[in-house]
Amino acid sequence: MANYLPIIILVEPQLAENVGMAARAMMNCGLPDMRLVRPREDHVGAKAIAASSNAEEILCQATLFETVEDAVADLNFVVATTARHRDQTKPVLSAEFAALKMNELCKNKQKCGILFGPERTGLTNHDVCLADAIINIPLNPKHCSLNLSQAVLLVGYEIFKTQVQQQNEELITNHSTITTRNKVIRFCEYIEEKMADCGNFKTEERRDKLVTNLRNIFMRNQLTEQELNTLYGVINHLIRR
Repeated sequence: MANYLPIIILVEPQLAENVGMAARAMMNCGLPDMRLVRPREDHVGAKAIAASSNAEEILCQATLFETVEDAVADLNFVVATTARHRDQTKPVLSAEFAALKMNELCKNKQKCGILFGPERTGLTNHDVCLADAIINIPLNPKHCSLNLSQAVLLVGYEIFKTQVQQQNEELITNHSTITTRNKVIRFCEYIEEKMADCGNFKTEERRDKLVTNLRNIFMRNQLTEQELNTLYGVINHLIRR
């Protein structure tokens, strides 16, 4: 393929629904290539298709293999997902670091694959020994088991993050615009004036404290023009009452 992406390899998946949900997770993360090693149930049957939630193209294009060796034979770099290191000398990578590493390898047109074991038992020692490294996902040690599709989604999301530009924070203003600092100051002054009229400022010390608190409340939020107009309307309504 033109753009190399890591290949998801499911080893002896037991339930068609889990394969379907794994395909859904792959579609969520933009990973189109699935390989299956001896699936127990039909991966293109009704149960798998229904569970895939419109990701059936991944199921229909999935490649079947009889052994893990065959499934990884053409790959340059393979990682195994397992919570147990199984006394093997291998690098243990975080999912984030593994995704970054595979992204660089894929850019250099090297083919990468990620092994996921059966739902009940996970990968065997024989499977893990075929991998270059192990992916470790730290979870609650009292309950660290994952459903197959959850594991695919967690690793897949880290890969997806390497493919897109992310915004750490975005404010949705719903067709309004962020108001200027000057307008917020004028609004605060308007409130302070109305509070003074009501006798809220009994002492200068009390006034300073209330003014500071009020301004902190409104200054630390990115108010829109619409929100500011709404606040003016509420205050004017209360004054009239």
